[in-house]
Amino acid sequence: MIIRLSGSAPPTDQIRDQIRGLIASGRLAGDDRLPSVRQLARDLGVAPGTVAKAYRVLEAEGLLVTRTGGGTRVSTTATTTRRPVLDAVHKLVDTSIRVGVDLDSTIQILRAVWPTSPPDTEPARDPHSDGTRP
Repeated sequence: MIIRLSGSAPPTDQIRDQIRGLIASGRLAGDDRLPSVRQLARDLGVAPGTVAKAYRVLEAEGLLVTRTGGGTRVSTTATTTRRPVLDAVHKLVDTSIRVGVDLDSTIQILRAVWPTSPPDTEPARDPHSDGTRP
């Protein structure tokens, strides 16, 4: 599992968001074991409480499950993101890096253009049809 801390977001948020991303992208699958709180904290150079807080939030969201003696694992009910979304995200990342836009700015742009309500997902109707078959 690869987690890197960078940018201005608090470490707890970065850890949480990156684990979410690893699950959503399929890089972490259901029942995969995560490093212990102490191990991940040591690897990232943060306090164990920082990692524990991120793990607790992800547990509350149903993405992680912690069992005494079994460690922390990805929930078997955690789902991955659909392929077209992953492809678009990879293209956004590549383009942002190529033109020199950093992660925080890219996220701000994405948040700014994100619709406040879901787009209409009903199939388009033929405006010239009266709904009956010929």
